[in-house]
Amino acid sequence: MTIDDLAWAPEACTLPSVDRPLRVAEFDDLFTTALRRQQRLSVTRLRWHLDPAAEAVARDLTARETACCSFFSFSFAADGGTLCLDVEVPPAHAGALEALAVRAAAGMRQ
Repeated sequence: MTIDDLAWAPEACTLPSVDRPLRVAEFDDLFTTALRRQQRLSVTRLRWHLDPAAEAVARDLTARETACCSFFSFSFAADGGTLCLDVEVPPAHAGALEALAVRAAAGMRQ
């Protein structure tokens, strides 16, 4: 893990630095095992289409992420055979969302 791996965790994040690599690994695991498709809805909004079997893991992970990075907003909805997870940030944190989108795309199962 490099500093670039943590680029999507801006200074506003209150998660202790020692715990950040573990959180990144949790997101990487979600992307690898459950992310089916990603849509960029706007500069500040992203939608992930996840395997519905990952709902409990995704809800737990996003709740913990919101606790340390309150600028993230996560919302869930069912859409046919997938679970949609929308990720939204204020304009000031669009760079963090872009870095997260790039990381998700790199880890997405093919």
